[in-house]
Amino acid sequence: MPFTDQRPPAIFLMGPTATGKTALACLLAERFPLQLISVDSALVYRGLDIGTAKPDAATLARHPHRLIDIRDPAQPYSAAEFRTDAVVAMREIGATGAVPLLVGGTGLYFRALEQGLSALPEGDPEVRALLAAEAARTGWAAMHARLAAADPVASARIGPADTQRIQRALEVITLTGRPLSEQLGAVRDRLPWRVLKLALVPGDRAPLHARIAERFDAMLAAGFLDEARRLHADAALPADLPAMRAVGYRQALAFLDGEITAAAFRQQAVFATRQLAKRQTTWLRSELDARWFDPDRRTLADVALSAVADFLGKRAHAPE
Repeated sequence: MPFTDQRPPAIFLMGPTATGKTALACLLAERFPLQLISVDSALVYRGLDIGTAKPDAATLARHPHRLIDIRDPAQPYSAAEFRTDAVVAMREIGATGAVPLLVGGTGLYFRALEQGLSALPEGDPEVRALLAAEAARTGWAAMHARLAAADPVASARIGPADTQRIQRALEVITLTGRPLSEQLGAVRDRLPWRVLKLALVPGDRAPLHARIAERFDAMLAAGFLDEARRLHADAALPADLPAMRAVGYRQALAFLDGEITAAAFRQQAVFATRQLAKRQTTWLRSELDARWFDPDRRTLADVALSAVADFLGKRAHAPE
């Protein structure tokens, strides 16, 4: 007898920033029995609304997204926490008879969800504080050199300016006595869902770059700097928190601190967003089983709807 995959279906809608993922996800949710889960490391934070291009209240009222606004900006949120929360949400959606549609651009979250996570130790605040103090004394270049001596493989993958990953790698080495690179192969709990991966990847980067600039100007007009100013004034939100280091916010804080001009703020924020989109696209190239769609093609909606209909089969018309 032919093999029939009995796993429940799920859909991943992935792509760089500013490619229209939210609009397409909402369109799909209107046509099929889907419920949405956000896969975005910035949208989890309450109060980071304008600068993250968070879906507006009207959109969220019509098409609720799980895992949006679930953390205070002072609370870091990890890929492991996302995986736990996403699996719970997927099970809850499945119990209603609907299909989970996970939409966003955080590749690490998608990979952690699908493939599981290495069995690394949890973060240790004391060790992290000691490493931060050492970095303050010696500089992050010296910390990267220390990592290179302890784990050349990890240091080759982690840039000298990536302070968060340098600190985490040294933390793992300190806690386990073993190089981080030796511990990344142990995978646990692969995702027990049958997944259709849809990736929005522009064939021409020029329209994407234009959208990024236009969207940032729209954010400024909508009050992004006022939002950043409120966050900056909160003593509980130091600049090294992951929320405060999100693209756009990091540059806004530099402007508010008088480190750069208004023109430089806009230029650097737009450039950083373009670089983010480039990294997201590069990550998608490793997703060999994803179906790529050009978001600038007029036929995008039709081909995406067809792909989802084929994937869901009889479930495409199941009651919500």
